Amino acid sequence: MILSTTDFVPNKEIIEIVGIARGSTVRARNVGRDIFAGFKNLVGGEIDEYTQLQAESREEAIFRMTKDAEKLGAHAIINVRFTTAMIMQGTAEILAYGTAVKLK
Repeated sequence: MILSTTDFVPNKEIIEIVGIARGSTVRARNVGRDIFAGFKNLVGGEIDEYTQLQAESREEAIFRMTKDAEKLGAHAIINVRFTTAMIMQGTAEILAYGTAVKLK
């Protein structure tokens, strides 16, 4: 599956738009990560535990978006975007979405 943040795929012709592909995941912080984050907050710097949690969440959202596009019969997803929203205290959703297309 080709993923692109642009509205085209270089050297390919889009022959059909098959729909919107989307994938999301909702993740919660855990006590262990919060303890380490609390220490980091005292001294400053990047909070690696949360960076890793966000990276894993993005990868899961991309995986689910790709599976959704495959169900639509797409060859590529263009205009890929991410958004995030807080669902409740300590949990966040990451949504990956884009336009699923067929290529010549």
